[in-house]
Amino acid sequence: MNTEITIIRPDDWHLHLRDGKMLAAVLPYTAKIYGRAIVMPNLMPPITSVNEAEEYRRRIIAARPEGSNFEPLMTCYLTDATDPEDIRAACAVKAFHAVKLFPAGATTNSDNGVTSIKNVYPVLEVMQELGIPLSVHGEVVDPEVDIFDREAVFIEKVLIPLRKDFPELKIIFEHLTCKKAVDYVLDQDEFTVATITPHHLVLTRNDLFKGGMNPYMYCLPVAKTFEDRKALREAATSGNEKFFLGTDSAPHACKNKEKEGAFAGIFNAPTSIGYVTQVFERCGELPRLEGFTSIFGARFYGLSPNGSTITLTKRDEPVSMNWLFKAGEDEVKIFNPDTPLYWELVD
Repeated sequence: MNTEITIIRPDDWHLHLRDGKMLAAVLPYTAKIYGRAIVMPNLMPPITSVNEAEEYRRRIIAARPEGSNFEPLMTCYLTDATDPEDIRAACAVKAFHAVKLFPAGATTNSDNGVTSIKNVYPVLEVMQELGIPLSVHGEVVDPEVDIFDREAVFIEKVLIPLRKDFPELKIIFEHLTCKKAVDYVLDQDEFTVATITPHHLVLTRNDLFKGGMNPYMYCLPVAKTFEDRKALREAATSGNEKFFLGTDSAPHACKNKEKEGAFAGIFNAPTSIGYVTQVFERCGELPRLEGFTSIFGARFYGLSPNGSTITLTKRDEPVSMNWLFKAGEDEVKIFNPDTPLYWELVD
Protein backbone atom coordinates (compact mmCIF):
# COMPACT_ATOMS: atom_id res chain seq x y z
CA MET A 1 0.00 0.00 0.00
CA ASN A 2 1.31 3.45 -0.94
CA THR A 3 2.28 5.54 2.07
CA GLU A 4 4.01 8.34 0.14
CA ILE A 5 3.42 10.06 -3.19
CA THR A 6 5.24 12.82 -5.06
CA ILE A 7 3.36 14.85 -7.67
CA ILE A 8 3.88 17.97 -9.75
CA ARG A 9 3.03 20.96 -7.57
CA PRO A 10 -0.76 21.44 -7.83
CA ASP A 11 -2.71 24.54 -8.82
CA ASP A 12 -5.94 25.78 -7.27
CA TRP A 13 -8.36 26.77 -10.01
CA HIS A 14 -10.92 28.39 -7.67
CA LEU A 15 -9.78 30.29 -4.59
CA HIS A 16 -11.06 33.05 -2.30
CA LEU A 17 -8.30 35.00 -0.55
CA ARG A 18 -10.34 37.98 0.71
CA ASP A 19 -8.24 41.07 1.52
CA GLY A 20 -6.42 42.92 4.28
CA LYS A 21 -5.68 40.99 7.48
CA MET A 22 -7.66 37.98 6.28
CA LEU A 23 -5.58 37.79 3.10
CA ALA A 24 -2.36 37.99 5.09
CA ALA A 25 -3.54 35.21 7.43
CA VAL A 26 -4.82 32.70 4.87
CA LEU A 27 -2.46 33.11 1.90
CA PRO A 28 0.48 31.18 3.46
CA TYR A 29 -1.67 28.04 3.68
CA THR A 30 -2.32 28.12 -0.07
CA ALA A 31 1.18 29.26 -1.06
CA LYS A 32 2.71 26.31 0.81
CA ILE A 33 0.90 23.82 -1.44
CA TYR A 34 -0.12 25.43 -4.72
CA GLY A 35 1.94 27.04 -7.45
CA ARG A 36 -0.88 29.16 -8.88
CA ALA A 37 -4.51 29.93 -8.19
CA ILE A 38 -7.44 31.49 -9.97
CA VAL A 39 -8.38 34.20 -7.47
CA MET A 40 -12.07 35.01 -7.17
CA PRO A 41 -13.04 38.70 -7.53
CA ASN A 42 -15.98 38.95 -5.10
CA LEU A 43 -14.46 41.45 -2.71
CA MET A 44 -16.40 44.40 -1.35
CA PRO A 45 -16.40 46.29 -3.68
CA PRO A 46 -15.81 43.64 -6.36
CA ILE A 47 -12.93 43.54 -8.84
CA THR A 48 -14.48 44.84 -12.06
CA SER A 49 -11.60 46.64 -13.81
CA VAL A 50 -8.02 46.08 -14.90
CA ASN A 51 -6.71 48.63 -12.41
CA GLU A 52 -8.58 47.02 -9.52
CA ALA A 53 -7.25 43.60 -10.51
CA GLU A 54 -3.68 44.88 -10.75
CA GLU A 55 -3.91 46.55 -7.35
CA TYR A 56 -5.38 43.41 -5.78
CA ARG A 57 -2.65 41.30 -7.36
CA ARG A 58 0.00 43.58 -5.87
CA ARG A 59 -1.56 43.16 -2.42
CA ILE A 60 -1.50 39.38 -2.82
CA ILE A 61 2.14 39.40 -3.96
CA ALA A 62 3.04 41.60 -0.99
CA ALA A 63 1.36 39.11 1.38
CA ARG A 64 3.26 36.07 0.10
CA PRO A 65 5.55 34.36 2.61
CA GLU A 66 9.23 35.10 2.16
CA GLY A 67 10.68 32.99 -0.64
CA SER A 68 7.28 32.04 -2.08
CA ASN A 69 6.75 32.04 -5.85
CA PHE A 70 3.00 31.58 -5.62
CA GLU A 71 1.31 33.23 -8.63
CA PRO A 72 -2.19 34.72 -8.35
CA LEU A 73 -4.20 34.59 -11.58
CA MET A 74 -6.75 37.38 -11.59
CA THR A 75 -10.40 37.37 -12.62
CA CYS A 76 -13.09 39.94 -13.41
CA TYR A 77 -16.42 40.15 -11.62
CA LEU A 78 -19.15 40.20 -14.28
CA THR A 79 -22.06 42.63 -13.78
CA ASP A 80 -25.02 43.75 -15.84
CA ALA A 81 -23.04 46.92 -16.60
CA THR A 82 -19.78 45.30 -17.75
CA ASP A 83 -18.63 46.92 -20.99
CA PRO A 84 -17.60 44.42 -23.70
CA GLU A 85 -14.87 46.78 -24.87
CA ASP A 86 -13.38 46.84 -21.38
CA ILE A 87 -13.05 43.06 -21.59
CA ARG A 88 -11.45 43.37 -25.01
CA ALA A 89 -8.95 45.90 -23.64
CA ALA A 90 -8.23 43.70 -20.62
CA CYS A 91 -7.54 40.75 -22.91
CA ALA A 92 -5.00 42.83 -24.83
CA VAL A 93 -2.90 43.25 -21.68
CA LYS A 94 -3.67 39.75 -20.33
CA ALA A 95 -5.17 41.19 -17.16
CA PHE A 96 -7.81 38.50 -16.60
CA HIS A 97 -7.51 34.73 -16.83
CA ALA A 98 -11.29 34.37 -16.56
CA VAL A 99 -14.48 36.36 -16.07
CA LYS A 100 -16.63 35.26 -13.15
CA LEU A 101 -20.40 34.91 -13.36
CA PHE A 102 -22.16 35.19 -10.01
CA PRO A 103 -25.95 35.17 -10.32
CA ALA A 104 -27.00 38.16 -8.21
CA GLY A 105 -27.64 37.02 -4.64
CA ALA A 106 -26.41 33.45 -5.16
CA THR A 107 -23.57 33.43 -2.62
CA THR A 108 -21.13 35.55 -0.58
CA ASN A 109 -20.64 39.07 -1.96
CA SER A 110 -22.71 38.37 -5.07
CA ASP A 111 -25.25 41.19 -4.78
CA ASN A 112 -23.55 43.01 -7.66
CA GLY A 113 -23.78 39.95 -9.87
CA VAL A 114 -25.74 39.29 -13.03
CA THR A 115 -29.52 39.55 -12.76
CA SER A 116 -30.21 37.90 -16.14
CA ILE A 117 -27.80 36.09 -18.42
CA LYS A 118 -29.25 37.90 -21.42
CA ASN A 119 -27.95 41.18 -19.96
CA VAL A 120 -24.35 40.09 -20.54
CA TYR A 121 -24.69 38.52 -23.99
CA PRO A 122 -22.62 41.33 -25.61
CA VAL A 123 -19.79 40.57 -23.18
CA LEU A 124 -20.04 36.84 -23.84
CA GLU A 125 -19.80 37.46 -27.58
CA VAL A 126 -16.45 39.18 -27.07
CA MET A 127 -15.28 36.47 -24.68
CA GLN A 128 -16.14 33.73 -27.17
CA GLU A 129 -14.31 35.62 -29.92
CA LEU A 130 -11.17 36.10 -27.79
CA GLY A 131 -11.19 32.74 -26.02
CA ILE A 132 -11.62 34.17 -22.52
CA PRO A 133 -13.08 31.57 -20.11
CA LEU A 134 -16.33 32.17 -18.24
CA SER A 135 -16.16 30.89 -14.67
CA VAL A 136 -19.70 30.05 -13.55
CA HIS A 137 -21.29 29.81 -10.12
CA GLY A 138 -24.03 27.49 -11.28
CA GLU A 139 -27.11 28.13 -9.18
CA VAL A 140 -30.42 29.84 -9.79
CA VAL A 141 -31.62 32.23 -7.11
CA ASP A 142 -35.36 31.74 -7.57
CA PRO A 143 -36.85 31.43 -4.05
CA GLU A 144 -39.36 28.95 -5.43
CA VAL A 145 -36.55 26.49 -6.24
CA ASP A 146 -35.44 24.07 -3.51
CA ILE A 147 -31.88 24.88 -2.40
CA PHE A 148 -30.85 21.30 -3.17
CA ASP A 149 -32.10 21.69 -6.77
CA ARG A 150 -30.57 25.08 -7.57
CA GLU A 151 -27.63 23.63 -9.50
CA ALA A 152 -29.75 21.23 -11.54
CA VAL A 153 -32.25 23.95 -12.41
CA PHE A 154 -29.40 26.27 -13.43
CA ILE A 155 -28.34 23.71 -16.01
CA GLU A 156 -31.81 23.60 -17.54
CA LYS A 157 -32.62 27.31 -17.39
CA VAL A 158 -29.23 28.93 -17.97
CA LEU A 159 -26.46 26.63 -19.14
CA ILE A 160 -28.29 24.73 -21.86
CA PRO A 161 -29.60 27.91 -23.57
CA LEU A 162 -26.24 29.63 -23.02
CA ARG A 163 -24.33 26.81 -24.65
CA LYS A 164 -26.74 26.81 -27.60
CA ASP A 165 -26.18 30.54 -28.17
CA PHE A 166 -22.40 30.43 -27.53
CA PRO A 167 -21.20 26.99 -28.65
CA GLU A 168 -17.48 27.87 -28.46
CA LEU A 169 -17.45 29.95 -25.28
CA LYS A 170 -15.06 28.39 -22.79
CA ILE A 171 -17.05 27.60 -19.64
CA ILE A 172 -15.81 26.37 -16.28
CA PHE A 173 -18.74 24.97 -14.32
CA GLU A 174 -17.40 25.64 -10.84
CA HIS A 175 -17.63 23.47 -7.70
CA LEU A 176 -19.93 20.74 -9.00
CA THR A 177 -22.17 19.21 -6.35
CA CYS A 178 -24.61 16.85 -8.07
CA LYS A 179 -24.72 13.90 -10.45
CA LYS A 180 -26.77 15.88 -12.94
CA ALA A 181 -23.98 18.43 -13.20
CA VAL A 182 -21.37 15.71 -13.71
CA ASP A 183 -23.48 14.12 -16.43
CA TYR A 184 -24.01 17.49 -18.11
CA VAL A 185 -20.26 18.19 -18.28
CA LEU A 186 -19.57 14.70 -19.60
CA ASP A 187 -22.09 15.25 -22.40
CA GLN A 188 -20.44 18.49 -23.57
CA ASP A 189 -17.48 19.08 -25.88
CA GLU A 190 -14.05 20.44 -24.99
CA PHE A 191 -15.37 23.95 -24.36
CA THR A 192 -17.05 22.88 -21.09
CA VAL A 193 -15.00 21.79 -18.08
CA ALA A 194 -15.57 21.75 -14.32
CA THR A 195 -13.87 22.13 -10.97
CA ILE A 196 -14.53 19.89 -7.98
CA THR A 197 -13.76 20.87 -4.39
CA PRO A 198 -12.17 18.80 -1.60
CA HIS A 199 -15.16 19.35 0.67
CA HIS A 200 -17.70 18.17 -1.91
CA LEU A 201 -15.62 15.00 -2.31
CA VAL A 202 -15.93 14.40 1.44
CA LEU A 203 -19.30 15.77 2.59
CA THR A 204 -22.94 14.98 2.04
CA ARG A 205 -25.86 17.09 3.20
CA ASN A 206 -26.02 14.87 6.30
CA ASP A 207 -22.84 16.56 7.51
CA LEU A 208 -24.55 19.93 7.46
CA PHE A 209 -27.13 18.72 10.00
CA LYS A 210 -25.20 16.08 11.96
CA GLY A 211 -25.71 16.81 15.66
CA GLY A 212 -27.58 20.00 14.77
CA MET A 213 -26.89 22.70 12.20
CA ASN A 214 -23.13 22.96 11.58
CA PRO A 215 -22.21 26.28 9.92
CA TYR A 216 -18.65 25.08 9.26
CA MET A 217 -20.00 22.50 6.82
CA TYR A 218 -22.11 25.14 5.06
CA CYS A 219 -21.11 26.37 1.64
CA LEU A 220 -22.88 27.26 -1.58
CA PRO A 221 -23.74 25.23 -3.49
CA VAL A 222 -24.57 23.02 -0.52
CA ALA A 223 -23.36 19.43 -0.35
CA LYS A 224 -25.88 16.96 -1.75
CA THR A 225 -26.67 13.22 -1.45
CA PHE A 226 -24.47 10.13 -1.21
CA GLU A 227 -25.29 9.38 -4.86
CA ASP A 228 -24.15 12.86 -5.84
CA ARG A 229 -20.92 12.51 -3.88
CA LYS A 230 -20.27 9.16 -5.55
CA ALA A 231 -20.65 10.81 -8.98
CA LEU A 232 -18.21 13.56 -8.00
CA ARG A 233 -15.65 11.05 -6.79
CA GLU A 234 -15.96 9.01 -9.96
CA ALA A 235 -15.53 12.13 -12.09
CA ALA A 236 -12.52 13.41 -10.15
CA THR A 237 -10.71 10.07 -10.17
CA SER A 238 -11.65 9.12 -13.75
CA GLY A 239 -8.65 10.67 -15.47
CA ASN A 240 -11.03 12.72 -17.61
CA GLU A 241 -9.41 16.09 -18.39
CA LYS A 242 -12.75 17.89 -18.06
CA PHE A 243 -12.48 17.70 -14.27
CA PHE A 244 -9.80 19.35 -12.14
CA LEU A 245 -9.22 20.75 -8.67
CA GLY A 246 -10.66 24.03 -7.49
CA THR A 247 -10.71 24.16 -3.70
CA ASP A 248 -13.22 27.02 -3.36
CA SER A 249 -11.43 27.66 -0.09
CA ALA A 250 -13.42 30.55 1.38
CA PRO A 251 -12.43 31.89 4.81
CA HIS A 252 -14.87 33.67 7.11
CA ALA A 253 -14.45 34.91 10.65
CA CYS A 254 -16.07 32.61 13.21
CA LYS A 255 -18.37 35.44 14.27
CA ASN A 256 -19.81 35.46 10.74
CA LYS A 257 -20.23 31.68 10.67
CA GLU A 258 -21.76 31.34 14.13
CA LYS A 259 -24.73 33.64 13.72
CA GLU A 260 -28.18 33.84 12.22
CA GLY A 261 -27.65 34.21 8.49
CA ALA A 262 -24.30 32.40 8.67
CA PHE A 263 -21.96 33.19 5.79
CA ALA A 264 -21.52 30.45 3.19
CA GLY A 265 -17.99 29.19 2.69
CA ILE A 266 -15.53 26.55 3.91
CA PHE A 267 -11.88 27.38 4.58
CA ASN A 268 -10.12 24.21 3.47
CA ALA A 269 -6.74 25.41 2.15
CA PRO A 270 -4.60 23.70 4.86
CA THR A 271 -6.29 20.30 4.51
CA SER A 272 -7.34 20.47 0.86
CA ILE A 273 -4.59 18.45 -0.80
CA GLY A 274 -4.62 15.89 2.03
CA TYR A 275 -8.32 15.18 1.69
CA VAL A 276 -8.15 14.99 -2.11
CA THR A 277 -5.25 12.55 -1.90
CA GLN A 278 -7.15 10.46 0.64
CA VAL A 279 -10.21 10.25 -1.63
CA PHE A 280 -8.06 9.14 -4.57
CA GLU A 281 -6.33 6.52 -2.42
CA ARG A 282 -9.59 5.10 -1.10
CA CYS A 283 -10.97 4.96 -4.64
CA GLY A 284 -7.84 3.06 -5.71
CA GLU A 285 -6.83 5.81 -8.13
CA LEU A 286 -3.69 7.43 -6.66
CA PRO A 287 -1.90 7.27 -10.06
CA ARG A 288 -4.54 9.68 -11.42
CA LEU A 289 -4.13 12.25 -8.65
CA GLU A 290 -1.50 14.30 -10.47
CA GLY A 291 -3.67 14.83 -13.53
CA PHE A 292 -6.59 16.13 -11.46
CA THR A 293 -4.50 18.40 -9.23
CA SER A 294 -1.60 19.51 -11.41
CA ILE A 295 -2.11 19.00 -15.15
CA PHE A 296 -5.66 19.20 -16.49
CA GLY A 297 -6.48 22.69 -15.19
CA ALA A 298 -3.21 24.16 -16.42
CA ARG A 299 -3.81 22.64 -19.82
CA PHE A 300 -7.31 24.15 -20.06
CA TYR A 301 -5.98 27.61 -19.18
CA GLY A 302 -3.14 27.28 -21.71
CA LEU A 303 -0.38 27.03 -19.11
CA SER A 304 2.43 24.56 -18.51
CA PRO A 305 2.47 22.44 -15.35
CA ASN A 306 4.50 23.79 -12.46
CA GLY A 307 8.23 23.02 -12.46
CA SER A 308 8.41 21.80 -8.87
CA THR A 309 6.90 18.91 -6.92
CA ILE A 310 5.33 18.21 -3.56
CA THR A 311 5.36 15.04 -1.48
CA LEU A 312 2.56 13.74 0.69
CA THR A 313 2.75 10.92 3.20
CA LYS A 314 0.12 8.77 4.89
CA ARG A 315 0.26 8.76 8.68
CA ASP A 316 -0.70 5.89 10.98
CA GLU A 317 -2.66 8.28 13.17
CA PRO A 318 -4.99 11.10 12.05
CA VAL A 319 -3.38 14.42 11.22
CA SER A 320 -3.47 16.85 14.11
CA MET A 321 -3.16 20.61 13.79
CA ASN A 322 -4.36 23.83 15.32
CA TRP A 323 -7.80 24.00 13.73
CA LEU A 324 -8.38 27.58 14.89
CA PHE A 325 -6.19 30.57 14.00
CA LYS A 326 -6.23 34.34 14.10
CA ALA A 327 -6.78 36.76 11.22
CA GLY A 328 -6.22 40.10 12.87
CA GLU A 329 -8.74 40.23 15.70
CA ASP A 330 -10.91 37.52 14.13
CA GLU A 331 -10.76 33.76 14.56
CA VAL A 332 -11.06 31.39 11.59
CA LYS A 333 -11.69 27.63 11.62
CA ILE A 334 -10.04 25.19 9.24
CA PHE A 335 -12.15 22.53 7.51
CA ASN A 336 -12.22 19.59 9.92
CA PRO A 337 -15.08 17.18 9.13
CA ASP A 338 -15.85 13.95 10.97
CA THR A 339 -13.80 12.06 8.37
CA PRO A 340 -10.30 11.71 9.90
CA LEU A 341 -7.45 12.92 7.69
CA TYR A 342 -4.39 10.68 7.30
CA TRP A 343 -2.52 12.29 4.39
CA GLU A 344 -0.36 15.38 4.88
CA LEU A 345 2.17 17.47 3.01
CA VAL A 346 5.75 16.72 4.05
CA ASP A 347 7.73 18.53 1.33
